[in-house]
Formats: sequence, structure tokens, C-alpha cells
Amino acid sequence: MDYRVLLYYKYVPIEDPETFTQEHLKFCKELGLKGRIHIAHEGINGTVSGTVEQTNLYMDTLRKDPRFSDMVFKVDEAEGHAFKKMHVRHRKEIVSLRLDEDIDPTELTGNYLKPKEFYQMLQDHDTIVIDARNDYEYDLGHFRGAVRPDIKAFRELPDWIRKNKEKFQGKKILTYCTGGIRCEKFSGWLKKEGFEEVYQLHGGIVTYGKDPEVKGKLWDGKCYVFDERISVPINQVEHVVVGRDYFDGKPCERYVNCANPDCNKQILCSEENEHKYLRGCSHECRVHPRNLYVKEHGLTEEQIRERLAAIGEEYDRKKEATV
Repeated sequence: MDYRVLLYYKYVPIEDPETFTQEHLKFCKELGLKGRIHIAHEGINGTVSGTVEQTNLYMDTLRKDPRFSDMVFKVDEAEGHAFKKMHVRHRKEIVSLRLDEDIDPTELTGNYLKPKEFYQMLQDHDTIVIDARNDYEYDLGHFRGAVRPDIKAFRELPDWIRKNKEKFQGKKILTYCTGGIRCEKFSGWLKKEGFEEVYQLHGGIVTYGKDPEVKGKLWDGKCYVFDERISVPINQVEHVVVGRDYFDGKPCERYVNCANPDCNKQILCSEENEHKYLRGCSHECRVHPRNLYVKEHGLTEEQIRERLAAIGEEYDRKKEATV
């Protein structure tokens, strides 16, 4: 059976988002879709997976609603569902920037660039390219020469820009994100902050990678996605690995979560190093009493001690007991 993943968003007023959220969840479950959808007064933002028939029916039904008649869906083929469950949640924002004075992208946003226009401007030496995503997304893949924001969440981006404002002042700014939704608000915020020439990749990285003319050129690595696929390829012409293993710095594009559930940090890690380091990002996480790797593999204390000794660490039981 053929499956597909839909990525989409629309900034459009929704008068009673709470009721619409409940009705939409029921509709999605009846269709058999799985995924994650956020609904707010300002619009809708979602990623869902299902069969070709299910996703077609979903798109057709949404487009019959006047609010979503021109909805643009980014469609990826898939081998199965990209999610375990179906969640539709009411939020204050469909993407969380948490500004004191919110930006309405229907009134203020950066200039849209089509993939070919973006590709051409990427090669302009007078521009600065700012990745509007989180650091771990950038580390897996990014546009060549793009600036890496030191942020763990989108809401941290405005403060980071303010702290580094002198680097971007008076420059022509290009920005991009996965599907385009974060750039809608971020580029508008940049203009409100006084940056005059602000451009955004319309449709995001996903659209850029599918463009038949550009074919994802000047993108290195893979694109991080927030579902069970973890990443998708973008550059159709050449694949350059930019990810580096958390432990040894070797080329790597495999993300895992730290086995300590209290940490859960995402790290790039080879399968070999996952076993070597008990999938723990630090000694404290490796000896944590709830280490999921230890539990999954049924390791005995002696086996844990041997693994730690191999990387020059001791199995400190006192430390373990107090973590």
C-alpha cells in the first residue's frame, strides 16, 4: 500500500479554534490519518501521513473550506505512516515565537523568493543567509554558507539576532526553514526590527528540494523533519555529508536520543558508538539508573562496567544512586 506525508500551513483567521480543533481531530481519525496538527486563531499548521486515498480525501475536503481553498500541500511519498498517533491541538500560535507584540504574516513578512530566485541570491556575496531553524536541524543539513543560530527552540531566535545584530545590520538577508512557516513570522519580525532587505524561501527547504530546475543544489546534508523519518534528502545532484558524530567527529547522519529519559538530548551517533557509549551523551547519562539502552539490551552490572572501562570510565555506583 502506498503512503504519503503531507506538510502544510496557512495563516488565516479561525474564529472558534477550540471547536474546530475538536471537529478536525474527529475527522482525521475517521479518515485513518496519523500526524500532528496545531490550530490557533491565526491559522493551521500540520504534518499528517496516510494512504494515497486518505491523503487525497483530506486535501480535497480542506480545500472545500473557503478558508483553505488555496492551501498548498507539500507531498512526500512514504513506505508507511510517519507518526504513531493522531494529534490535533489548540495553540496560541501555530508556530511558537512568543513575541511581546505578535507578527501577522498576512500583513508583514519578508519578500518571497521562488527556488530559482533563492538559488541565484544564495550566490550573491552581498547577502547573509540565516537558518531560521534550531541548531540540531542545522547540524544535519543546511544551505552552503548559511549562518547557524545558537538556539534550541524557535522562540530563542529573536534574542539571538538582537545579540548579534551588528553582524547583520545593513545587509541583504535571506532566511529559510523546513516548510516556510517559521520564516513567515521571522522575516516579518526582522523587518519590524529595522532590517530593510529581507527575503525568505517560499515553501521552504522541502519545496526547494523538489524544484525540477534547481534540484536542491547548494544544499548540503539532509533536512531534519519532525516525524519518524527524522530526515529527508534534498540535493538531487550531489550529497555532501555535513553531520558529525557526537563522540568521534566522523561524518554521520544518524540521530538518536540520549538514553537517559531525563536528558533525551538528540545527538548524531553511529550505531557502533551508540553501543560503545550506551547511547548516553555523558558519563552521568550512561550510569543513570533509568538508562533505556541498558534496559533494552538487558545489560548486567558487569557488562556495564566492562563497557565503561573500555572508554576509560568507572562504574561509580555511588554516583549512579544519587543521579
